[in-house]
Amino acid sequence: MTRKKIVAGNWKMNLDYAAGISLFSEIVNMVRDEKKGDQIAIICAPYIHLNSLAKLGADVVKVGAQNCHQNDSGAYTGEISAGMVKSVGCDYVIIGHSERREYFGESDELLAQKTVKALEHGLTPIFCIGETLEQRNNDSYFEVLKAQLEKGIFELSSADFSKIVIAYEPVWAIGTGLTASSDQAQEVHAFIRNEIAASYNAEVAELTTILYGGSCNPKNAAELFAQKDIDGGLIGGASLKSRDFVDIVKVFNS
Repeated sequence: MTRKKIVAGNWKMNLDYAAGISLFSEIVNMVRDEKKGDQIAIICAPYIHLNSLAKLGADVVKVGAQNCHQNDSGAYTGEISAGMVKSVGCDYVIIGHSERREYFGESDELLAQKTVKALEHGLTPIFCIGETLEQRNNDSYFEVLKAQLEKGIFELSSADFSKIVIAYEPVWAIGTGLTASSDQAQEVHAFIRNEIAASYNAEVAELTTILYGGSCNPKNAAELFAQKDIDGGLIGGASLKSRDFVDIVKVFNS
């Protein structure tokens, strides 16, 4: 077995219904025509789009949500459960994006609960970890990342952990135009893989897909994805342009 290569787009809070359908249609047609390898393309869209996108082309481009609630149901106005996400045809869900951690105060403990719930409903969590610029500059980032892993997903059984995709997001490189160098990104990805091996075993670590999620674009994707421990990307702004997103997907064409 080899690690899955994944390019996942995160539309964030962008695109009304018609614009989302139009963009996804373009991406599906381009991926169908241009993708040559076994890489997986995913679009994680706002809730209003999910059902329609899954019907439109989930056989070509997988569909994911950007978040889910930690409970199955209840008096949680405005929230969406993992079961609801699964019921509209999604296969993936982003958990712990830096913006959820920062703007909505989501803790590692809460994210651990969301991860368990997503797995219970047959969703693949794309679990995000990352450090701020301050943590990068004061050299505490390895400690920060280790804590996020230990509190967020390292309590899972080996069988459940094997279903997880990890995304490393250097928070200082999201939406800022800054990008970690390929060496910086590889250093952290290798660290994450070593931590997985220490908590589980070398085989589990070797099979875990780890994505880079910091301002990845068509110009830097090839250099980043060429690194030994980088298995693809969690793409923000570039996923809102069909040509840019598909060009990143095509980096893995064999």
